[in-house]
Amino acid sequence: MEFTEAYKHTGPCCFSPNARYIASAVDYRLVIRDTLSFKVVQLFSCLDKISYIEWALDSEYILCGLHKRPMIQAWSLTHPEWTCKIDEGPAGIAYARWSPDSRHILTTSELQLRLTVWSLVNTACVHVQWPKHASKGASFTKDGKFAVICTRRDCKDYINLLSCHNWEIMGVFAVDTLDMTDIQWSPDDSAIVIWDSPLEYKVLIYSPDGRCLFKYQAYESGLGVKSGSWSPCGQFLAVGSYDQMLRVLNHLTWKTFAEFMHLSTVRAPCSAAVFKEVDEPLQLDMSELCLDDDFLGCSDAPEGHFKVRYEVMEVPITLPFQKPPADKPNPKQGIGLLSWSNDSQYICTRNDSMPTALWIWDIRHLELAAILVQKDPIRAAGWDPICTRLVLCTGSSHLYMWTPSGAYCVNNPLPRFSITDLKWNSDGSCLLLKDKDSFCCAAVPLLPESSDYSSDE
Repeated sequence: MEFTEAYKHTGPCCFSPNARYIASAVDYRLVIRDTLSFKVVQLFSCLDKISYIEWALDSEYILCGLHKRPMIQAWSLTHPEWTCKIDEGPAGIAYARWSPDSRHILTTSELQLRLTVWSLVNTACVHVQWPKHASKGASFTKDGKFAVICTRRDCKDYINLLSCHNWEIMGVFAVDTLDMTDIQWSPDDSAIVIWDSPLEYKVLIYSPDGRCLFKYQAYESGLGVKSGSWSPCGQFLAVGSYDQMLRVLNHLTWKTFAEFMHLSTVRAPCSAAVFKEVDEPLQLDMSELCLDDDFLGCSDAPEGHFKVRYEVMEVPITLPFQKPPADKPNPKQGIGLLSWSNDSQYICTRNDSMPTALWIWDIRHLELAAILVQKDPIRAAGWDPICTRLVLCTGSSHLYMWTPSGAYCVNNPLPRFSITDLKWNSDGSCLLLKDKDSFCCAAVPLLPESSDYSSDE
């Protein structure tokens, strides 16, 4: 892998959807770089420090959220002289997002008083009263024609169906939830999935006209759903729960066809490969060291004179486990990280009670494919959008990769660069790696076509 130099940032950084640009916030400046040359192609100055940024789907526009004002500023890459400023006045702005047509901005006011749709084509705006959440509770169909917005009034949750053509409300219906957490359209736009608050295990499937197609409740009298995600193919719905189990539902019958338990001790007959991160001392050839160099102070010298690698462990093996305290809210337990591979064959999970372990499940064979055991808690993990390859980071200077053929570690040569977050480019050619106040990119070599290995190789 080839790494670029480090570039400064003070907030969010992200690729454009068309993979051509990288946007980064540096205080009040929005810096747009070319993905290939990393030269600055546009520089925009906002009125205050940038809190978050989001690209429009056509990669022509980009918005910046300024929490201190609070307001939104939007910019155009093709027409740099064009600018847009959205200010809700005393109501404030808690969050903003683009519509799929890249010509409307949806803002949620403070205290969720209203959601407003602002048109960049004309000065028209549409209001939806009492949105349930600021950054969640809204979802668009894949074709961009319809949107659902969660609202709450009179202590009851509702779903509002909107047409993205004229933003008229097509229908409103109540849902059987205690305190709705989030909502998603199915990938084929035929159904809407809702899950309730962590205090109530309930997954509801609704049709766009308000009919409840299915109600799933794995158990009662316990903390419920913590995470959920549709597979890219649209055939499976994965649900991660506080009981440390991953359940996968079939979209045809809405029945559970797979349940995966995250146990702290892995025993036979488990056939999964267990990769453990270990330190390996460097074998230094003293005759090749230059006497004029202070090796200990050299930025190229590996910290502690060791490198890391994966060691394949034998079962049984006990994974590091942290029992959450019973007297504190938001317990660190359950499936907090859940992500599908691009081909929908694999799904990776992290049980928050075992933050250093990443589990990879093979949905085709309904079995555990691999476990990656890290030295430090896993910060982020992301699947290659093109091929079956998983990359994760733990806040160290290393990247960790897994494919069906094995796992390996990659050292970042930049000095004092701790990888705390990562994002894939949409074409799978590049990774954006974030440190606390800088970012870099890594060119990722394509896997050969013959690397479509089976899980038992």
